Amino acid sequence: MDSETFGIEKGYGERAVEWMNEEAKKMDRKFEARLYNYEIHTKNFGSFEMFSLIGDPKAAREITMMASKRFKIKVIEGGYKTRKLLVKVAKNEYGIVKKGDRAVGQIEFESARFGHRDWKITKEERK
Repeated sequence: MDSETFGIEKGYGERAVEWMNEEAKKMDRKFEARLYNYEIHTKNFGSFEMFSLIGDPKAAREITMMASKRFKIKVIEGGYKTRKLLVKVAKNEYGIVKKGDRAVGQIEFESARFGHRDWKITKEERK
């Protein structure tokens, strides 16, 4: 899996990504996260520093949740897609905003299907 729809609460990006990569090595998990200097601003949840990741999806979600608990911050656990086959000009992904073990909301991302464009938030919803 590789995804660019994971995020860390603004101000914690470098520390959290560095810590997650170190934890993955200690746990011998296939996981690597990198900040890519892009921020997302939400109405309901604040601002997030987005990061891309490569690796096992289960490990990615587990380590992201560990970072949320460790730093007591909100994270976006992204990479979710719909099961429906929709032919659109844009590609969509979904993310869950979590703080610790608790889901506090959902976000829908959209980006151009062709070329590399940044993700934009099209919907956000509190739980």
